[in-house]
Amino acid sequence: MILTLTLNPAVDQNVQADRLVFEDRAYILSTNETPGGRGINASMVLAAFGAPTKAITAIGGKNGKRFAELLHGEGFPVEYVKIRNNVRGNLTIVDKQGLAVKLNERGPHLHATELAKFEKAVAENLPGAAWLMICGSLPPGVPPDFYARIIREAKQQGVATLLDTDGDALLHGLEAGPTAVAPNQAEAERLLNRALITRQHFQDAARRIRAMGADYVVLSLGSRGAVGAAENQLVEAVPPLVDAVCPIGAGDALAAAFVWATASGKPFADAVRWGVAAGTASATLPGISFANLAQSGQIYTRVELRVLSV
Repeated sequence: MILTLTLNPAVDQNVQADRLVFEDRAYILSTNETPGGRGINASMVLAAFGAPTKAITAIGGKNGKRFAELLHGEGFPVEYVKIRNNVRGNLTIVDKQGLAVKLNERGPHLHATELAKFEKAVAENLPGAAWLMICGSLPPGVPPDFYARIIREAKQQGVATLLDTDGDALLHGLEAGPTAVAPNQAEAERLLNRALITRQHFQDAARRIRAMGADYVVLSLGSRGAVGAAENQLVEAVPPLVDAVCPIGAGDALAAAFVWATASGKPFADAVRWGVAAGTASATLPGISFANLAQSGQIYTRVELRVLSV
């Protein structure tokens, strides 16, 4: 079982436009709503890959009810933690060229009693789990070391962890020694307080982030693939050129496929390759949707894997 934790889920309103331009009109081609949140997306990918997964997430307010309606029937169990305030709503606009704008609310304020419920839910689900994916932003009211506490609890239970977050939550989480972290380029730049421009920058960043506490680092670089760092190993996975329709959620697909591959016993470099394959395949699909195992496998054979050091 691969558990996912999403403290800050959302109802995503998705708009497909003919183009994204400033100071000129564009036309809406279609709109729809989907359940959002990095951990929710990860569970969707895992379910599409045929992997057993369970999501732990929040429910509250009118948006929470709508979120649960949208999530119903996605093919994996969900454990809801009831909160007082309304689950957030996000807006994503994507045009026919694959350009995207994503506007997220910060999310509901969580109280200490509600955080205790999340900790209890995680603790009760850890027995029998192989991995716990801790995904997304911390809502207001959550201390920045909350994910670090969850990581330590999972380690005590012998459960591997992947942390996929940003800012202080990522910094404190690294101090707890997660099994893996999967920052994107912007998140890595904020963590290291430096711009990452060249291949050498990406490689150095992956090494530095690993030195901060993680066993594995998968630095997601969008259409350029990913750089992975493990003990005495640095790899690059470079995807083929594809027509990206909607890149939103591709990083979530990468993280989920990396965990799936690792949990399946595949070596680190191959797991990074599978992650890039799933992220790339998902970016070619319309709307916020995720590639299944067969679709990802078609891209996997075309991902170039470069082992930089052993």
